[in-house]
This record gives sequence, C-alpha cells and structure tokens, in this order.
Amino acid sequence: MGSRARQRGRRPGVLGLVALVVAALCVAAYVVVARQPGGGPPAAAARTATPAAAMSAPAPKTSAAAPTPSPTRGTPAPSAARTDAPQKKHTTTPAAPQTLAAKPGTRVFTFVNRLSQTIWLASGEQTVTPALTTTGWVLRPGRTLSVRVPDHWNGRFWGRTGCAFDAAGRGHCETGDCGGRFQCPGYGAIPATLAEFNLNSWGGMDFYDVSLVDGSNLPMYINLVGGSTKDPLSADGCSAAGCTRPVDCPAALRVKGNACESPCGVFGTDQYCCRGHWAPRTECRPDQWPVNYAAVFKKAEPFAYSYVDDDATSTFTSRGEAGYRITFATTP
Repeated sequence: MGSRARQRGRRPGVLGLVALVVAALCVAAYVVVARQPGGGPPAAAARTATPAAAMSAPAPKTSAAAPTPSPTRGTPAPSAARTDAPQKKHTTTPAAPQTLAAKPGTRVFTFVNRLSQTIWLASGEQTVTPALTTTGWVLRPGRTLSVRVPDHWNGRFWGRTGCAFDAAGRGHCETGDCGGRFQCPGYGAIPATLAEFNLNSWGGMDFYDVSLVDGSNLPMYINLVGGSTKDPLSADGCSAAGCTRPVDCPAALRVKGNACESPCGVFGTDQYCCRGHWAPRTECRPDQWPVNYAAVFKKAEPFAYSYVDDDATSTFTSRGEAGYRITFATTP
C-alpha cells in the first residue's frame, strides 16, 4: 500500500489539484456533520464509558474485609458493589479487621476470640477515669468486636467464662463474674486474666500490660494498632522472651472452669501476697516462696505479670495515640 501512495504522488499536476479539491470538500462535509446536535453526545458517551467502568471495578476490593457496613454508608452504588465476587476472598478469615474509626478523644480497642468457647467480655475502671457507657459484651468463637475507649482512660478488660444470663442481664459466670450482672458494675471476681491500660498518662505515654497476678482463666495477649511505638509482640502472641501458651496449672491452684487461681488467693499468706515484711521489692521474691508459683504463669505468658512486682518484664509503653488489639488465644 505504501508503494501505491508513492506512485500517486508522481501523477500530473492537474490531477493532483483535482484530488486536493475533492479531499478538501470531504473534510468540510465531515466537520459540518460532527457539529450537528446529534453528533456530540455519542462521542462524549464513548469517552466516558471506559473510565466509568474502570472506576467501578476497585469498589468490591475495598469492602471485602468488612462484609456488612453497607447500612452505614447511605449510597446505593457502593453497597451494590459489595455483593460482587471479590467479597468471598476474605470469608475464611476468623477475625475481621478493625471496623470502628477512632473519634476525637477516643481510641479503638479491638477484641478477637480465637478460642473455641464463647467469652463474655467485661470492663472495669478507676473512679477518676472517664467511664465506658457499656461494660459487658458477648464475644463468640472466631468473632471480633471493637470498642471506643476515652483517652486518659485507666482500667481493665477481661473475659468471663461459663456464663448464663436472663433477659434482664442477671445471671452468673464460672470465672470473672461481675456480681451476677451482664453489664459489669466494677471489678470482677478472680481468677481472671486482665488486660490493663492507663492511657495518655505520665509523659503523655500509654502504659499497658497483661496481668496474671489475680490468676488466669484465659490466654491473652495485646498488640499495638498504629501509634509510633514498635510492637513488642508479634501478631500471634510471641515476644522476645517467648510465646503465649496455656497455663499448666498446679493442682493446688486449679479451680472450676479450667482456671488457675493465684497463690495469694489460695493461701493468703503475706509472703505469697507480698505484704508486711515481704512488701518491699527486695523481699517480694518468688524464688524464695515455698513454691515458686509465679514461674508457672511466667512460663505460659513470658510478657505478662506473674506476681505483683513483676514490672520490669511486664509493663509496656506506647506513644502516638495507638489503638489496641486484645486477642484471646494461644500461639498457633
């Protein structure tokens, strides 16, 4: 085809002039047609069709991690996109990502239950701290829930086990009971594994820990979510000192519900409770107890408080308004 074009270029000048006139007339006719009222919209539609399809394609990807937020969005188009197939890619994940966003003056605490039993979550706080409006929740196996916590909050969360409540919220739990109430009016009964927090405290830092000082009823570990501090624990509950394991509870401390009581709670002596003569840190030494029960708890959760003065290896700090993920699980 290129050779034929070159041959046409060698024809006499008159023919070339005629060809130029014909071409000019064709161009003019095309311009007139294109400017007619019916000519513009099809071109515009052709230009917008491809970008619109491209914009709608990513929508299912952004909603797959949270399959049920459509009632809160308000616009029908995104909710329709959430029904697409990509949503199914994440249905096997047992714990959904954090679903709440922190509001000004709050943090988001996300609780994950990777155990095979239902947990009745509870919270209690110091009287001088901002209070939570809800203090009792149900956390079923494989489920996740998020709670907004006021900044400067100073309190604890724990899991209750073996609970039964009536429609009025009255009942009883085998461990961690809150005076027979679903909504917890204060600190719960021991033994209970505690997640303790003092937010935006000294120097603007958060202080947090897992405590087995009052015994243990569930395995638990805490991870940072955001903030500016490196998380000392991995996502599956391991620290530099070791991973999260079940407490191998001695018979002397074993109680109903597979829980493990503290030696102070069982024996009540000043030595086990670090009172009186044994109150100073220099005297509160588990290696000098009749039986070093603190070592049992420390073996299960090396990052947790195993007795009242176990601060050095058990208190953690964070900066940067972090959120927290509290997981009930042992390391896989």
